[in-house]
Amino acid sequence: MSADELADIDDGDLPEPSLKNIIDQTTLQWVFVGGKGGVGKTTTSCCLGVQLAKSRKKVLIVSTDPAHNLSDAFCQKIGREPTPIEGFDNLSAMEIDANNDMEEMQRNMNEQGTEDDGGLSSMLSELTNSIPGIDEAMSFSELMKQVQGMDFDVVVFDTAPTGHTLRLLSFPTILEKALGKVMELKDRFGGLIGQATAMMGENPGATQDAILGRLEETRTVINKVNDMFQDPAMTTFVCVCIPEFLSIYETERLVQELSKFGIDSHNIVVNQVLFPEKDAEELSEWYTKTKASLPTEAQEICAKMMARKRMQDKYIGQCFDLYGEDFNVTLMPLLDHEVRGTERLKDFSEFLTNPIDIEE
Repeated sequence: MSADELADIDDGDLPEPSLKNIIDQTTLQWVFVGGKGGVGKTTTSCCLGVQLAKSRKKVLIVSTDPAHNLSDAFCQKIGREPTPIEGFDNLSAMEIDANNDMEEMQRNMNEQGTEDDGGLSSMLSELTNSIPGIDEAMSFSELMKQVQGMDFDVVVFDTAPTGHTLRLLSFPTILEKALGKVMELKDRFGGLIGQATAMMGENPGATQDAILGRLEETRTVINKVNDMFQDPAMTTFVCVCIPEFLSIYETERLVQELSKFGIDSHNIVVNQVLFPEKDAEELSEWYTKTKASLPTEAQEICAKMMARKRMQDKYIGQCFDLYGEDFNVTLMPLLDHEVRGTERLKDFSEFLTNPIDIEE
């Protein structure tokens, strides 16, 4: 996007290029941060958590990515339970593994079944596992129940790359359909189930009621989660990308999928931007004037930097063309150091709420 094109844009007509709208929306309870792999989702999640901690009583950052990075970002050990972040009294983080949690939940169900209900839980586990995708969905429902019971004002989810995240967000719908199918089978084959349980020496009516009760309990939690996910007052999704073709393409796909699920999304963070306040044309003018005075090696370095800057400006322009009128598009600068540790995260997080003026 050239300087002339930027000058033609009336800032009053565009959403503010920052995430201040999320900080100001005090009703938000769930904030998902997602995008393509390697675009800075964890850094964005941590920075957003840092900013939210300024105005909220208790903030939790949860990593649902199997390749956890929260410990690396904050430079401290973070486990499966909420871990207080050093330097804060109201910010915690936790790293969960959905697969391990699901295996543990199944073990508990099986052990419970052998001890308490003559195999009811084991039967329920076998029944639910016969439905594709339901294992991860039920694990997710357990996670949501766990997080809901922790009494945090707002939870920021640092999610896995796009494909995994879309599956995660579709779990409430998957589970609702799956449990509906189980209920339908119960109506059709209730008599057969009754005969089978009677042959095992169980009370047919009590066993069926127990199975249905357990499924209804899970269904209730899932419906509640689904309602919250689709309520823009409670849930929003922040899309993170970098100014390159594949990342912008993935962001467009993500925005469309979120729309299908009915999940609010009106913020895009563009990371790793070279000199966000400068325009490639301005830098090109400077380079043209000073090129002759630069050593050959410096000329090669500057030429590569200019090529990268022109490419980034092209995709940033496309991003504003696609989303500028409806989305808060926030540009985050590429720094000359890694953003690791509490102090650097605090400093970098300021760019989320204090937008860089791209017309300077």
